[in-house]
Amino acid sequence: MVLELHVWGPAFSLPSIEAQCLATIAYFVQAVPKDAWVLVASSDPSISPTNELPALKNGSTWVSKFRNIVDYLRQYSNGEWDLDAHWDEQEKADNTAFSSFTEANGQLLVDLYLYVSSQNYYAGTSPAYGAILTWPNQWIIPPKLRKAAKVRTEHLGLSSLDLEEIEEQRERERSAAVAAGQLPRNLIQRPRETVSSLLGKTSQQNQFKLEALTAELFEPLRLLLDNKKYFLSNERPSSLDALALGYLSLALVPELPYPWLRESLRTKAPELAQYVERMRQRCFGVVQVSDAFGAARRESVLPWRPPKRITAAKIGRTLLNALADATPILKDLRLHDRLREAAQSPDSQLSPEESKAVSEFAIARKRDVYVSVATVAASVAALFGYLFHVGLLSMGPVEGFPEEVEELEEDDDGSVLDFDGDIGSAEDILSAL
Repeated sequence: MVLELHVWGPAFSLPSIEAQCLATIAYFVQAVPKDAWVLVASSDPSISPTNELPALKNGSTWVSKFRNIVDYLRQYSNGEWDLDAHWDEQEKADNTAFSSFTEANGQLLVDLYLYVSSQNYYAGTSPAYGAILTWPNQWIIPPKLRKAAKVRTEHLGLSSLDLEEIEEQRERERSAAVAAGQLPRNLIQRPRETVSSLLGKTSQQNQFKLEALTAELFEPLRLLLDNKKYFLSNERPSSLDALALGYLSLALVPELPYPWLRESLRTKAPELAQYVERMRQRCFGVVQVSDAFGAARRESVLPWRPPKRITAAKIGRTLLNALADATPILKDLRLHDRLREAAQSPDSQLSPEESKAVSEFAIARKRDVYVSVATVAASVAALFGYLFHVGLLSMGPVEGFPEEVEELEEDDDGSVLDFDGDIGSAEDILSAL
């Protein structure tokens, strides 16, 4: 059976816009025979039970994330497709340590470079997603990915890369000043900011942080490479080579308006940049979007297979899911469901005790949401019941007032004429009320 590797689609002449997908593709190219797998740029995390890409499909079995897929290939092939099978204990320890190090630090840099930076996101990342996503995902998914990247990098204190956030903060401050009468609105100036000008205002603090982050990733990898063909040896690549290629490719290859990460890689670790370019040509080649989606494709290093056509039912589910995720209560319920499903997934990397604990936590939080909704509903019902009881709210005609009266007309002497033409005094009518 041919394995299906589902990934985010091509961008920046790379086979995927996402680092873990690039790493998994590089691993397949170096470990798995080309006729044993196909590459599908589905760009749809919902196809996987864990709602994640990359995702490997083998019949009814789904496995997601780079490390889980590598472990599955090792077991599925009885060690034949294992790039790390020949290392000694020290080399395996180095491989594991540097892989975790590369994932943690590389993800933060990619987040800042492609998503948090407003100039790079709107000029490069967002259009790249627009080229590989169909409607309505092209309007829904990129903002969600950017929001997640902002959350992951919030602790770094580099929000100045996000021009929108700064402008919103300044607008709030201007509005507060106007509301307090401190500043006339017609005197407010709104200069256009750029990343360079914003970094210039706090150049030392922000530049030092960026320099430290890039050096923290590039320097250890440069020392480990040490003029070898691969990170651990001259003879064969490891899973670390695939993982590092995934993150470093997104640092080196994209042409972006503010290329601080690429410039840092080229100046601080030129031999590492040369390694990335060499490995990129070997594992990926130069990829066009049409390679993944076109019926007639060029000769490619990769075994592309076009994704399935999107259906009207799929579009409808996407819109409903987007609406549910935008609704506070439904959003919380869906979040707890996904947490429970992820904890119970075979590739969660959790022990049975941890999986049970996380599942019970998700179920308890979901129950709390239901209790909160029921409490609010009961409180509202009690409030309306009290209002009806004291007579502040009423349904139906007022007691003592004739139901058949539709219109009353008052004549000159203070009498009223009902719709039947009978004359009555105004006092009689008021007494009836």
